[in-house]
Amino acid sequence: MKGAGDMMPGVAPTGDGRSWMRLIDWIWTVRGELTLPAGQSADEAFARLEPFFREPGTSFDQAAGSLSFTKKDPIAQDRMSIYDAGELRVEQRPDGGILRYWMTSRSLLFCFLAPLLFVAFGQIIVGVGMLVGPETEQADKKKKEEKEKVRELHWIDQMLGAPAPEKPKKDEKDKKKEEGKKNRYSPTSAYVFAGLFALLYIIGRILEDRLIRKRFLRSLAEG
Repeated sequence: MKGAGDMMPGVAPTGDGRSWMRLIDWIWTVRGELTLPAGQSADEAFARLEPFFREPGTSFDQAAGSLSFTKKDPIAQDRMSIYDAGELRVEQRPDGGILRYWMTSRSLLFCFLAPLLFVAFGQIIVGVGMLVGPETEQADKKKKEEKEKVRELHWIDQMLGAPAPEKPKKDEKDKKKEEGKKNRYSPTSAYVFAGLFALLYIIGRILEDRLIRKRFLRSLAEG
């Protein structure tokens, strides 16, 4: 069996070389501890929690006072499908048993990194717009001037009293085309997606932490 520093960095001693990971691993890690019902042993606790790890795609290994698990392609109905791996450990103390758990989630990590990625895309779009904007604007302005230029009547037509040509009007197609050019280098969409993923991460991080705690408590208390 591996030591605390290897198996469970989330609950490793403060002096452990990996304890620095706790500064950032809260992003993708859910950890906590629960007080076991009075008189409940480690084997009894894991027996009550075992249904969580009997799901398709889940493999687990139970040893003395600990249970480690991994998940691969879990089904949607799995109540712990968001987690990829983790460990649960029971510590017996004079005042009762304590269940400590540590679980990692790639889904949480993705939701955390996605906003940063979309913000970067937005900045790239702004940068590209700043580079090509002046040239494109100058070319569009020249085309616009040529299109709106009113052609003069031939002198024969003027003698015959033909009406002067009207200034060409913009149709809806031209208006939409101009609006599309203005929005071509707008980072708004990227920032919207960044905001959505940031909100998704915040909700998921808080909700999943509370849900797994509530589910574990309920299973441990069932008689």
